Amino acid sequence: METALHASTARKSRLPLHPCLFAQPLPAPQLLLTVVVPVRNEAHHLTQTLDALRRQQDPHGQPLPPAHYEVLLLANNCTDRSYAIARQYQRQFPDFPLHVAQIALPDHQANVGTVRRLLMDEAYRRLMSLDKPQGIIASTDGDTIVDPQWVYQTLQEIANGNDAVGGRILTRPDGSPVRINHLRNVTYRTLIARAESILDPCPHDPWPRHFQHFGASLAVTCAMYRRAGRLPMVPHLEDEAFYRALLRADAKVRKSPHVRVFTSTRLQGRVAVGFSEQLRYWNGLNRTGQYQVVEPSEAVLIRLRNRHRLRICWQAGGQVPTHELLGSIATALGIPETWLRKEFRKYGCFGELWERVEQQMAVGRWSARWQPVPITTAIAGLRRFLRLQARLNDVAD
Repeated sequence: METALHASTARKSRLPLHPCLFAQPLPAPQLLLTVVVPVRNEAHHLTQTLDALRRQQDPHGQPLPPAHYEVLLLANNCTDRSYAIARQYQRQFPDFPLHVAQIALPDHQANVGTVRRLLMDEAYRRLMSLDKPQGIIASTDGDTIVDPQWVYQTLQEIANGNDAVGGRILTRPDGSPVRINHLRNVTYRTLIARAESILDPCPHDPWPRHFQHFGASLAVTCAMYRRAGRLPMVPHLEDEAFYRALLRADAKVRKSPHVRVFTSTRLQGRVAVGFSEQLRYWNGLNRTGQYQVVEPSEAVLIRLRNRHRLRICWQAGGQVPTHELLGSIATALGIPETWLRKEFRKYGCFGELWERVEQQMAVGRWSARWQPVPITTAIAGLRRFLRLQARLNDVAD
Protein backbone atom coordinates (compact mmCIF):
# COMPACT_ATOMS: atom_id res chain seq x y z
CA MET A 1 0.00 0.00 0.00
CA GLU A 2 2.82 2.40 0.85
CA THR A 3 4.59 1.91 -2.48
CA ALA A 4 1.37 2.06 -4.47
CA LEU A 5 0.31 5.32 -2.81
CA HIS A 6 3.67 6.93 -3.41
CA ALA A 7 3.90 5.76 -7.01
CA SER A 8 0.37 6.96 -7.77
CA THR A 9 1.03 10.36 -6.27
CA ALA A 10 4.39 10.66 -8.01
CA ARG A 11 2.73 10.03 -11.36
CA LYS A 12 0.17 12.73 -10.62
CA SER A 13 2.75 15.29 -9.52
CA ARG A 14 5.58 14.09 -11.82
CA LEU A 15 8.01 14.11 -8.91
CA PRO A 16 10.72 11.44 -8.97
CA LEU A 17 10.32 8.53 -6.62
CA HIS A 18 12.33 8.33 -3.43
CA PRO A 19 11.80 6.21 -0.33
CA CYS A 20 8.47 7.09 1.27
CA LEU A 21 9.48 8.39 4.70
CA PHE A 22 6.03 9.21 6.08
CA ALA A 23 3.62 6.71 4.53
CA GLN A 24 1.64 6.12 7.73
CA PRO A 25 -0.54 7.45 9.14
CA LEU A 26 -2.29 8.89 6.13
CA PRO A 27 -2.93 12.65 6.15
CA ALA A 28 -6.21 13.87 7.61
CA PRO A 29 -8.76 14.81 4.91
CA GLN A 30 -9.06 18.31 6.46
CA LEU A 31 -5.29 18.92 6.20
CA LEU A 32 -4.39 22.46 5.05
CA LEU A 33 -0.71 22.80 5.92
CA THR A 34 2.25 20.49 6.51
CA VAL A 35 5.20 21.71 8.58
CA VAL A 36 8.63 20.26 7.80
CA VAL A 37 11.44 20.22 10.37
CA PRO A 38 14.94 18.99 9.42
CA VAL A 39 16.80 18.00 12.59
CA ARG A 40 20.44 17.22 13.20
CA ASN A 41 21.75 17.17 16.77
CA GLU A 42 19.14 19.55 18.19
CA ALA A 43 18.56 17.79 21.52
CA HIS A 44 18.93 21.03 23.50
CA HIS A 45 16.29 22.92 21.48
CA LEU A 46 13.90 20.28 20.17
CA THR A 47 11.33 20.10 22.96
CA GLN A 48 10.81 23.88 22.84
CA THR A 49 10.48 23.72 19.06
CA LEU A 50 7.83 21.01 19.27
CA ASP A 51 5.99 22.73 22.14
CA ALA A 52 5.61 25.85 20.00
CA LEU A 53 4.31 23.86 17.03
CA ARG A 54 1.85 21.93 19.20
CA ARG A 55 0.41 25.09 20.82
CA GLN A 56 -0.68 26.86 17.64
CA GLN A 57 -3.71 29.10 18.03
CA ASP A 58 -5.85 31.72 16.30
CA PRO A 59 -5.91 35.45 17.21
CA HIS A 60 -8.56 34.74 19.87
CA GLY A 61 -6.30 32.28 21.66
CA GLN A 62 -8.27 29.23 20.54
CA PRO A 63 -6.21 26.14 19.59
CA LEU A 64 -6.12 25.34 15.89
CA PRO A 65 -7.91 22.12 14.92
CA PRO A 66 -5.27 19.34 14.96
CA ALA A 67 -6.57 18.01 11.64
CA HIS A 68 -5.73 21.29 9.86
CA TYR A 69 -1.95 20.93 10.13
CA GLU A 70 0.68 18.28 10.73
CA VAL A 71 4.42 18.18 11.44
CA LEU A 72 6.97 16.02 9.60
CA LEU A 73 10.26 15.76 11.52
CA LEU A 74 13.25 14.08 9.90
CA ALA A 75 16.28 13.37 12.11
CA ASN A 76 19.31 12.93 9.89
CA ASN A 77 22.74 11.60 10.86
CA CYS A 78 22.19 12.52 14.52
CA THR A 79 24.78 11.60 17.14
CA ASP A 80 22.72 12.90 20.06
CA ARG A 81 19.24 12.06 21.44
CA SER A 82 17.26 14.17 18.95
CA TYR A 83 15.40 11.22 17.44
CA ALA A 84 14.66 9.67 20.85
CA ILE A 85 13.35 13.01 22.13
CA ALA A 86 11.04 13.38 19.13
CA ARG A 87 9.70 9.84 19.54
CA GLN A 88 9.11 10.39 23.24
CA TYR A 89 7.25 13.59 22.40
CA GLN A 90 5.01 11.62 20.06
CA ARG A 91 4.13 9.21 22.85
CA GLN A 92 3.59 12.01 25.35
CA PHE A 93 1.18 13.93 23.08
CA PRO A 94 -0.60 11.32 20.93
CA ASP A 95 -3.23 13.82 19.70
CA PHE A 96 -0.57 16.11 18.24
CA PRO A 97 -0.11 15.18 14.53
CA LEU A 98 3.67 14.78 14.73
CA HIS A 99 5.27 12.25 12.38
CA VAL A 100 8.90 11.30 13.02
CA ALA A 101 11.47 9.50 10.88
CA GLN A 102 15.22 9.15 10.90
CA ILE A 103 17.69 8.64 8.09
CA ALA A 104 21.42 8.06 7.71
CA LEU A 105 22.70 9.75 4.57
CA PRO A 106 26.12 9.25 2.96
CA ASP A 107 28.57 12.07 3.61
CA HIS A 108 28.06 13.76 0.24
CA GLN A 109 24.30 13.98 0.88
CA ALA A 110 24.30 14.62 4.62
CA ASN A 111 23.39 18.29 4.44
CA VAL A 112 20.38 20.45 5.18
CA GLY A 113 19.67 20.98 1.47
CA THR A 114 19.11 17.26 0.87
CA VAL A 115 17.05 16.81 4.03
CA ARG A 116 14.83 19.85 3.53
CA ARG A 117 14.16 18.74 -0.05
CA LEU A 118 13.21 15.23 1.10
CA LEU A 119 10.84 16.74 3.65
CA MET A 120 9.26 19.24 1.28
CA ASP A 121 8.78 16.53 -1.33
CA GLU A 122 7.08 14.36 1.30
CA ALA A 123 4.84 17.24 2.36
CA TYR A 124 3.94 17.81 -1.30
CA ARG A 125 3.18 14.12 -1.76
CA ARG A 126 0.90 13.98 1.28
CA LEU A 127 -1.02 17.14 0.40
CA MET A 128 -1.39 16.16 -3.26
CA SER A 129 -2.65 12.72 -2.24
CA LEU A 130 -5.65 14.75 -1.01
CA ASP A 131 -5.75 16.65 -4.33
CA LYS A 132 -4.87 19.97 -2.68
CA PRO A 133 -2.68 22.09 -4.99
CA GLN A 134 -3.28 25.03 -2.65
CA GLY A 135 -2.11 22.97 0.31
CA ILE A 136 0.80 24.65 2.07
CA ILE A 137 4.31 23.33 2.72
CA ALA A 138 5.77 25.29 5.66
CA SER A 139 9.43 24.97 6.61
CA THR A 140 11.09 25.69 9.95
CA ASP A 141 14.19 24.44 11.81
CA GLY A 142 14.95 22.30 14.83
CA ASP A 143 16.43 25.22 16.80
CA THR A 144 13.56 27.61 16.01
CA ILE A 145 10.54 28.62 18.11
CA VAL A 146 7.55 29.57 15.98
CA ASP A 147 5.11 32.25 17.12
CA PRO A 148 1.79 30.97 18.57
CA GLN A 149 -0.04 32.23 15.45
CA TRP A 150 2.60 31.09 12.95
CA VAL A 151 0.37 28.52 11.23
CA TYR A 152 -2.75 30.73 11.36
CA GLN A 153 -1.02 33.79 9.90
CA THR A 154 0.63 31.70 7.18
CA LEU A 155 -2.78 30.31 6.20
CA GLN A 156 -4.16 33.86 6.09
CA GLU A 157 -1.40 35.17 3.83
CA ILE A 158 -1.92 32.32 1.36
CA ALA A 159 -5.70 32.87 1.52
CA ASN A 160 -5.00 36.48 0.49
CA GLY A 161 -3.78 35.18 -2.88
CA ASN A 162 -0.06 34.75 -2.27
CA ASP A 163 1.97 31.78 -3.52
CA ALA A 164 4.62 31.84 -0.80
CA VAL A 165 5.29 33.45 2.57
CA GLY A 166 8.59 34.43 4.14
CA GLY A 167 8.34 34.83 7.91
CA ARG A 168 10.17 37.35 10.08
CA ILE A 169 13.08 35.61 11.81
CA LEU A 170 13.94 37.18 15.14
CA THR A 171 16.81 36.50 17.53
CA ARG A 172 16.55 36.88 21.27
CA PRO A 173 18.94 39.27 23.07
CA ASP A 174 21.71 37.09 24.45
CA GLY A 175 24.71 39.33 25.06
CA SER A 176 26.47 37.99 21.97
CA PRO A 177 29.32 40.24 20.77
CA VAL A 178 27.95 40.06 17.23
CA ARG A 179 24.41 41.16 18.08
CA ILE A 180 25.19 44.76 17.08
CA ASN A 181 26.39 43.49 13.69
CA HIS A 182 23.19 41.51 13.27
CA LEU A 183 21.06 44.54 14.16
CA ARG A 184 22.95 46.76 11.71
CA ASN A 185 22.40 44.19 8.97
CA VAL A 186 18.68 43.94 9.80
CA THR A 187 18.42 47.75 9.75
CA TYR A 188 20.11 47.97 6.35
CA ARG A 189 17.91 45.25 4.81
CA THR A 190 14.74 46.72 6.34
CA LEU A 191 15.52 50.19 4.99
CA ILE A 192 16.01 48.66 1.54
CA ALA A 193 12.64 46.91 1.86
CA ARG A 194 11.03 50.26 2.74
CA ALA A 195 12.70 52.00 -0.20
CA GLU A 196 11.62 49.13 -2.45
CA SER A 197 7.99 49.59 -1.37
CA ILE A 198 8.23 53.21 -2.58
CA LEU A 199 10.30 52.88 -5.74
CA ASP A 200 9.15 49.47 -7.03
CA PRO A 201 5.91 48.78 -5.14
CA CYS A 202 4.55 45.25 -5.16
CA PRO A 203 0.73 44.92 -4.82
CA HIS A 204 0.88 41.52 -3.12
CA ASP A 205 3.67 42.53 -0.71
CA PRO A 206 2.85 46.05 0.53
CA TRP A 207 4.45 47.91 3.41
CA PRO A 208 4.76 47.00 6.26
CA ARG A 209 6.88 44.03 5.28
CA HIS A 210 10.38 42.69 5.91
CA PHE A 211 13.20 41.21 3.82
CA GLN A 212 13.56 37.57 4.93
CA HIS A 213 12.81 34.36 3.02
CA PHE A 214 14.77 31.66 4.82
CA GLY A 215 14.23 28.04 5.80
CA ALA A 216 13.42 28.83 9.44
CA SER A 217 10.11 30.31 8.20
CA LEU A 218 9.26 29.76 4.55
CA ALA A 219 5.94 28.49 3.19
CA VAL A 220 4.77 27.73 -0.35
CA THR A 221 1.71 26.24 -1.99
CA CYS A 222 2.02 22.83 -3.61
CA ALA A 223 1.15 24.36 -6.99
CA MET A 224 3.98 26.89 -6.79
CA TYR A 225 6.42 24.36 -5.32
CA ARG A 226 5.98 22.29 -8.45
CA ARG A 227 6.00 25.27 -10.82
CA ALA A 228 9.25 26.59 -9.31
CA GLY A 229 10.92 23.21 -9.82
CA ARG A 230 10.95 22.05 -6.16
CA LEU A 231 13.72 22.84 -3.72
CA PRO A 232 17.01 23.03 -5.67
CA MET A 233 19.52 20.23 -5.11
CA VAL A 234 22.24 22.24 -3.37
CA PRO A 235 24.11 21.32 -0.16
CA HIS A 236 23.48 24.64 1.59
CA LEU A 237 21.71 27.98 1.11
CA GLU A 238 18.90 25.90 -0.36
CA ASP A 239 16.35 28.42 0.91
CA GLU A 240 18.05 31.27 -0.97
CA ALA A 241 18.23 29.14 -4.13
CA PHE A 242 14.52 28.29 -3.80
CA TYR A 243 13.64 31.96 -3.31
CA ARG A 244 15.45 32.79 -6.54
CA ALA A 245 13.46 30.03 -8.26
CA LEU A 246 10.24 31.58 -6.93
CA LEU A 247 11.26 34.98 -8.29
CA ARG A 248 12.04 33.45 -11.70
CA ALA A 249 8.50 32.06 -11.74
CA ASP A 250 7.03 35.48 -10.81
CA ALA A 251 5.59 33.94 -7.65
CA LYS A 252 3.66 36.20 -5.30
CA VAL A 253 5.95 36.08 -2.27
CA ARG A 254 4.64 37.85 0.84
CA LYS A 255 7.24 38.83 3.47
CA SER A 256 4.74 39.07 6.26
CA PRO A 257 5.43 40.85 9.56
CA HIS A 258 2.62 38.77 11.09
CA VAL A 259 4.44 35.45 10.50
CA ARG A 260 7.26 35.29 13.05
CA VAL A 261 9.76 32.86 14.53
CA PHE A 262 12.61 33.08 17.04
CA THR A 263 15.90 31.34 16.38
CA SER A 264 19.25 30.88 18.08
CA THR A 265 22.40 32.96 17.49
CA ARG A 266 24.94 30.19 17.97
CA LEU A 267 28.34 30.60 16.35
CA GLN A 268 28.72 26.86 15.80
CA GLY A 269 26.09 25.88 13.24
CA ARG A 270 25.14 22.58 11.62
CA VAL A 271 26.11 23.75 8.12
CA ALA A 272 29.28 25.17 6.62
CA VAL A 273 27.43 28.14 5.11
CA GLY A 274 24.48 29.90 6.71
CA PHE A 275 23.50 32.15 9.62
CA SER A 276 26.18 30.72 11.90
CA GLU A 277 28.83 31.39 9.26
CA GLN A 278 27.56 34.98 8.97
CA LEU A 279 27.90 35.36 12.74
CA ARG A 280 31.46 34.05 12.64
CA TYR A 281 32.27 36.50 9.84
CA TRP A 282 30.97 39.41 11.92
CA ASN A 283 32.90 38.14 14.93
CA GLY A 284 36.09 38.25 12.85
CA LEU A 285 35.35 41.82 11.75
CA ASN A 286 34.86 42.88 15.36
CA ARG A 287 38.20 41.42 16.40
CA THR A 288 39.98 43.49 13.74
CA GLY A 289 37.92 46.67 14.22
CA GLN A 290 36.30 46.56 10.77
CA TYR A 291 32.77 47.18 9.50
CA GLN A 292 30.72 45.01 7.19
CA VAL A 293 30.69 46.50 3.66
CA VAL A 294 27.57 46.58 1.49
CA GLU A 295 26.11 48.11 -1.66
CA PRO A 296 25.95 51.94 -1.36
CA SER A 297 22.56 53.57 -0.84
CA GLU A 298 22.83 55.47 -4.15
CA ALA A 299 23.30 52.19 -6.02
CA VAL A 300 20.37 50.57 -4.20
CA LEU A 301 18.04 53.42 -5.17
CA ILE A 302 19.15 53.50 -8.82
CA ARG A 303 18.72 49.73 -9.09
CA LEU A 304 15.21 49.83 -7.59
CA ARG A 305 14.05 52.77 -9.74
CA ASN A 306 15.23 51.12 -12.93
CA ARG A 307 13.89 47.70 -12.03
CA HIS A 308 10.51 49.39 -11.73
CA ARG A 309 10.93 51.14 -15.09
CA LEU A 310 11.90 47.85 -16.73
CA ARG A 311 8.97 46.08 -15.07
CA ILE A 312 6.53 48.67 -16.45
CA CYS A 313 7.98 48.13 -19.92
CA TRP A 314 7.58 44.38 -19.50
CA GLN A 315 3.98 44.69 -18.34
CA ALA A 316 3.14 46.62 -21.51
CA GLY A 317 2.97 43.25 -23.26
CA GLY A 318 3.77 43.26 -26.96
CA GLN A 319 4.65 46.95 -27.02
CA VAL A 320 8.39 47.35 -27.64
CA PRO A 321 10.03 50.08 -25.51
CA THR A 322 11.58 52.98 -27.37
CA HIS A 323 15.33 53.09 -27.89
CA GLU A 324 15.48 56.15 -25.65
CA LEU A 325 13.67 54.47 -22.76
CA LEU A 326 15.47 51.14 -22.91
CA GLY A 327 18.76 52.94 -23.48
CA SER A 328 18.19 55.09 -20.41
CA ILE A 329 17.52 52.01 -18.27
CA ALA A 330 20.55 50.18 -19.67
CA THR A 331 22.83 53.17 -19.03
CA ALA A 332 21.62 53.53 -15.45
CA LEU A 333 22.26 49.82 -14.79
CA GLY A 334 25.63 49.77 -16.56
CA ILE A 335 24.65 47.19 -19.18
CA PRO A 336 24.68 47.38 -23.02
CA GLU A 337 21.42 48.54 -24.58
CA THR A 338 21.84 46.07 -27.46
CA TRP A 339 22.10 43.20 -24.98
CA LEU A 340 19.03 44.36 -23.04
CA ARG A 341 16.94 44.79 -26.17
CA LYS A 342 17.88 41.29 -27.35
CA GLU A 343 17.07 39.74 -23.96
CA PHE A 344 13.88 41.71 -23.36
CA ARG A 345 11.37 39.24 -24.82
CA LYS A 346 13.28 35.99 -24.38
CA TYR A 347 11.61 34.92 -21.15
CA GLY A 348 8.12 34.02 -20.00
CA CYS A 349 8.43 35.79 -16.64
CA PHE A 350 9.81 39.17 -15.62
CA GLY A 351 11.73 37.46 -12.82
CA GLU A 352 13.74 35.50 -15.37
CA LEU A 353 14.65 38.68 -17.25
CA TRP A 354 15.64 40.54 -14.08
CA GLU A 355 17.87 37.68 -12.94
CA ARG A 356 19.73 37.89 -16.26
CA VAL A 357 20.00 41.68 -15.89
CA GLU A 358 21.52 41.31 -12.41
CA GLN A 359 24.00 38.75 -13.73
CA GLN A 360 25.01 41.17 -16.48
CA MET A 361 25.32 44.01 -13.96
CA ALA A 362 27.70 41.91 -11.87
CA VAL A 363 30.17 41.53 -14.74
CA GLY A 364 29.66 44.95 -16.34
CA ARG A 365 30.29 48.58 -15.48
CA TRP A 366 27.92 48.51 -12.52
CA SER A 367 30.23 46.61 -10.17
CA ALA A 368 33.18 48.85 -11.07
CA ARG A 369 31.09 52.00 -10.62
CA TRP A 370 29.68 51.11 -7.21
CA GLN A 371 32.28 49.91 -4.75
CA PRO A 372 31.05 48.57 -1.38
CA VAL A 373 30.90 51.01 1.54
CA PRO A 374 30.72 50.52 5.34
CA ILE A 375 27.23 49.46 6.33
CA THR A 376 26.83 52.49 8.62
CA THR A 377 27.39 54.79 5.62
CA ALA A 378 24.78 52.96 3.55
CA ILE A 379 22.27 53.06 6.42
CA ALA A 380 22.71 56.83 6.75
CA GLY A 381 22.12 57.30 3.01
CA LEU A 382 18.94 55.21 3.01
CA ARG A 383 17.61 57.09 6.03
CA ARG A 384 18.19 60.43 4.25
CA PHE A 385 16.20 59.18 1.27
CA LEU A 386 13.31 57.99 3.44
CA ARG A 387 13.23 61.26 5.43
CA LEU A 388 13.03 63.19 2.15
CA GLN A 389 10.20 60.96 0.94
CA ALA A 390 8.32 61.54 4.20
CA ARG A 391 8.68 65.33 3.83
CA LEU A 392 7.48 65.18 0.22
CA ASN A 393 4.45 63.15 1.31
CA ASP A 394 3.68 65.71 4.03
CA VAL A 395 3.80 68.53 1.46
CA ALA A 396 1.56 66.57 -0.91
CA ASP A 397 -0.99 66.00 1.87
